[in-house]
Amino acid sequence: MESSSNQLNQVLEQGVRKLLARAVDARALKTDVLLPRITAAVEKYLLRDDPNTSPADISAFIEGIQADDLCLIIACERNDGGAWSDLVERFTPIVRSAARSATANEDAAEDLAQSIWAELYGLREGKDGQRSSKLAYYSGRGSLAGWLRAVVAQLAVDTYRKQSRFVQTEEDADLDRLARSMPLMSDPHASLLNPEQVIANRLAGSDMQDALNRAVKELDAEDRLLVKLYYFDGLRLREAGVVLGVHEATASRRLMRIHGDLKKRVRQILMEEFSWTESETERSFTEIGRHLDADLEALVTKEGVS
Repeated sequence: MESSSNQLNQVLEQGVRKLLARAVDARALKTDVLLPRITAAVEKYLLRDDPNTSPADISAFIEGIQADDLCLIIACERNDGGAWSDLVERFTPIVRSAARSATANEDAAEDLAQSIWAELYGLREGKDGQRSSKLAYYSGRGSLAGWLRAVVAQLAVDTYRKQSRFVQTEEDADLDRLARSMPLMSDPHASLLNPEQVIANRLAGSDMQDALNRAVKELDAEDRLLVKLYYFDGLRLREAGVVLGVHEATASRRLMRIHGDLKKRVRQILMEEFSWTESETERSFTEIGRHLDADLEALVTKEGVS
């Protein structure tokens, strides 16, 4: 038993050293500072369900942790002024964007965004009278941007519940249901997701759907018609080409161009208007994009293509 424990400690320490080595900015943190956080994450997400998790799986888990994001958060917890400045400067647009998505108006969004920074700074007192920061809950398993969006959404839900003496609007009810819903993404490890990550996945899907709505509306009528004929009416490209009065090869090239235009425009909207990072955008195209096909039919139909 002691030998097994020693082996685990060695795997954890080696994993943390590698994590610090691949961080672009490790914030001058040392192995002993990160080790408790990584150990807690491994125990929560791996060892709790399988005490015999292999060293290789533990190493792979640590390899997947966002090194720079975790170092930034731990530095903030250690009252590193430079880290706090970086956190606020980099993520204020993301927090505000998420707050606008989770509230009914700009004033409410601003209040929510300010409340988030209070939560992160640890300015609020808990039931025990002690001050604590939500930063302690960030494990590095997902991007910091996604985690912050989830924290915003969860705080919005909590706020609405505390205001239950008021009549709920439809938006409030939808958000409340959002907190109880299952993950949007088809993830074999969904049971390992914490509630905030579940909400982050939902918000990501919502942002992408909004961006797709915009992108499809910007297509010209003939492009929308081609999409509808091929994907939803079941016509072959040759048949769709006949309807449009073009050769099959022309229809094929046009469809490929439409794909490229939509993806480019959705990426642009997500990054410029929803403050997504490039890596988040690329990952979500793979994880979430496949769930949007059913909605595309409604969009092209809604725009008057029949």
